Amino acid sequence: MFSYVPPIDDYRFLLTEVLGFDRTMADIGKEVDADLAVAVLEEAGRMCADRLHPLNRHGDEEGSHLVDGSVKTPEGFADAWRDFAAAGWASLSAEPEYGGQGLPFILQLWLDEMLSAANLSFGLFPGLTRGACEAIIAHASDSLKATYLPRMVSGEWTGAMALTESGAGTDLALLKTKAAPGADGSYAVTGQKIFISSGDHDFGGNIVHLVLARLPDAPAGVKGISLFLVPKYLPDADGGFTIRNAMSVGALEKKMGIHAQPTCVMNYDGATGWLVGEPNRGLAAMFTMMNAERLMVGIQGLGIAGAAYQQAAGYAKERLQGRSADGARGPVAIIEHADVRRMLLNIRGFVEAGRALAGWTALQLDRAHHHPDAAERAKADALVALLTPVVKAAFTDFGFESAVQAQQVFGGHGYIREWGMEQYVRDARIAQIYEGTNGVQAMDLVGRKLPMAGGAVVDGFFTLVDADLEAGAGLDIAAKTGDALTLLRGVTASLRGAGVDAAGAAAVDYLRLFALVSMGWMWTRMATAARGDAPLHAAKRALADYFAQRMLPQAQGLAAGIAAGEATIMALGADAF
Repeated sequence: MFSYVPPIDDYRFLLTEVLGFDRTMADIGKEVDADLAVAVLEEAGRMCADRLHPLNRHGDEEGSHLVDGSVKTPEGFADAWRDFAAAGWASLSAEPEYGGQGLPFILQLWLDEMLSAANLSFGLFPGLTRGACEAIIAHASDSLKATYLPRMVSGEWTGAMALTESGAGTDLALLKTKAAPGADGSYAVTGQKIFISSGDHDFGGNIVHLVLARLPDAPAGVKGISLFLVPKYLPDADGGFTIRNAMSVGALEKKMGIHAQPTCVMNYDGATGWLVGEPNRGLAAMFTMMNAERLMVGIQGLGIAGAAYQQAAGYAKERLQGRSADGARGPVAIIEHADVRRMLLNIRGFVEAGRALAGWTALQLDRAHHHPDAAERAKADALVALLTPVVKAAFTDFGFESAVQAQQVFGGHGYIREWGMEQYVRDARIAQIYEGTNGVQAMDLVGRKLPMAGGAVVDGFFTLVDADLEAGAGLDIAAKTGDALTLLRGVTASLRGAGVDAAGAAAVDYLRLFALVSMGWMWTRMATAARGDAPLHAAKRALADYFAQRMLPQAQGLAAGIAAGEATIMALGADAF
């Protein structure tokens, strides 16, 4: 395998020429400029490339194991975690009130990209901890915040989300885990959860589980779900956390990929926990962390695609096979073959636009949290809500497709473990499934996000795109993105007030169309900014043209499929399948 190269030049270009980073920081009162941001990303990139990427293949081959009821992670992971936390990477974007560095979320999201590219299994540990912290900050009591957040933010302790049960996956109304109140204000949590990433490990320190459960008098359905903080270790009389809670790992899931990440079956046998938020309001608290995780999962698809591209491009420039197009030379590097270039350009067309869209979304999240004007905060928050299912689903779909195309560049060698490509394909696949399958994300976009504020949020987003397309007038990418936006506006209007079957039939195609337009928008912004003679600028213009002519035309087929409606999907009776 080739070494991982962090995309620092691309980050610098986006920060300084495309996304208006310094202007946004001035708007929200953060004393961080692009030079400092790039310096932070350079250090993060070195850590990912030098410390975590070398552990990736070994971690996949060794995997995590259950030894005497406790998880043993692959050799090197525990030491790497301690180094990661000691260097401050676990606290990068967390609030200073709890020991965080308070740096912009755009740096966090791009760190997540590099973590996912270098070692996806490892990157889940800090990502899940951060999501748990966000739920605790938003919903827990001051006492719980003071006890748990500083050590979680620092990375001394980690977090996990315990939501899924064998009979209750997406349909949380079916969950059966119980929580019985105790005289001291705590609760005894009893039940079994499955698919719990980072549920246990050997890094040392506490592991704080956020567990969905039902109180004895809870109403049926999702309205009767509460959220509980259940730590692996409880406080002793001296204030240390040394008492083992009544929770255990029943098994490790045997999975297609992310073998180094311990995905646990967790048993809670009257485990002591504390209520987070209000009784029977656990769903709202759960979605605080779930939405944070959905952005992170989307970035996992982006990171895998970027890493797979680097490997495939490096291989294509070295692998000699076949003759040149004019037949005069041979063997030639396979990068000369049009089909190989097509695959590489498809990947890069997604990765660089996805990186830009992720950065833009992260800046909106920074505005939503820190802008002094309440109206601006609300506007930015609504845009993040609109784009969250798009980032999660489209990035993981395109990410998996990119991993497969990169594997194809290697031919038969891509199927062999030593080159690492088959691991990318296996690891990328889960991102389309967890934190809400991509079909669920598409239904969320169509059913919940399009109607926000009577459609004003999505219409406002389209207006933002319009403005940048006008600024890029004369560019082919701007014209073709405008055509695709017209199609998107049309199907958006047709879906307003659509019935359940009509929405379900259209949702996945609609989300992909939305993503293509969003990426065309980013390519327009990048091509507009890339007016110079520098190699990076020339590459951006060429890639924008490729995206316009070879990838955006998918919009026409997607719009036609949506227009066909649900009739052919629902025509075949269930008993005929």
